[in-house]
Amino acid sequence: MRIMGLDFGSKTVGVAISDPLLITAQGITIIRRKEENKLRQTLAQIEELIQEYEVTEIVLGNPKNMNDTLGERSKLSEEFKEKLERRTGLPVVLWDERLTTVAADKAMMEAGIRREHRNEHVDRIAAIFILQGYLDYRKNMEEQNG
Repeated sequence: MRIMGLDFGSKTVGVAISDPLLITAQGITIIRRKEENKLRQTLAQIEELIQEYEVTEIVLGNPKNMNDTLGERSKLSEEFKEKLERRTGLPVVLWDERLTTVAADKAMMEAGIRREHRNEHVDRIAAIFILQGYLDYRKNMEEQNG
């Protein structure tokens, strides 16, 4: 059993996968598409990764506004969530992703990745932050509930 984390953007989807024990998140790829609304190939690639990694649940970043309201990107993520659920049959959890891109950028700066190369990695790293936040939350809830 593994959980997949997705950072859904206008032209990319960062993908992370948990380890089998659901402790850590690892970034595996960035799915790129030429047009924002062309999702069929993106969904097919996600399905292939689900099969390969034996995924049982998906966590999808929800880009809420800083004042906790839902903007256009959040509505697009909700629509993508529904498409994922219909296509894969798996549960999809929306997870607050505010500041994950900022955190990913900061982590790359600290790792010494040059500014011009950061865009190549930011979505995958943001997916790691989304999934790791969810995994940590699940673990904390299990510990609280005994």
